[in-house]
Amino acid sequence: MERGSGFGSPMMVALAVLVFAMVVMVPEVSATRWTVGSNMGWTTNFNYTIWAQGKHFYNGDWLFFVYDRNQMDILEVNKTDYESCNSDHPLHNWTRGAGRDVVPLNVTRNYYFISGKGFCYGGMKLAVHVENPPPPPTASPLDEKSGSPSSIFRSQYVLPTVFAIGALWDAFVWFW
Repeated sequence: MERGSGFGSPMMVALAVLVFAMVVMVPEVSATRWTVGSNMGWTTNFNYTIWAQGKHFYNGDWLFFVYDRNQMDILEVNKTDYESCNSDHPLHNWTRGAGRDVVPLNVTRNYYFISGKGFCYGGMKLAVHVENPPPPPTASPLDEKSGSPSSIFRSQYVLPTVFAIGALWDAFVWFW
């Protein structure tokens, strides 16, 4: 087999290391899929107001409704219809017939959901406030006492130096 070809070649190894390092350096961004009602699902005799308390719903999250598709539905309504359990004029019917429906929370606003067919009067209604995600934490200013010049040097130059040495090594092995 020719030297430098295939998946075991130094070039492929260097590329894999570079891709891995880039993935590790990407800040984590994730949305949350909230199962409405947790393990109870979208059902009667459950207080969804209490379930939503203390939770932060962010732009990009999803609400996952699990329910009996033969009896219940998921209707998005305005605040007035939410408060009066009026299902006559829904803004959106999220019921897809499978009993496992996902609602994207992709606008920063208040969302109101009810189940029609009289179930809303039994508590099957949910209001959530969707907000923008908090900004990432900022680095605190460096005190002269908290960090030595050598620690600053290491944090700013070690990774680029490792990549440069790896690139030189790869070039050396490639032409050797």
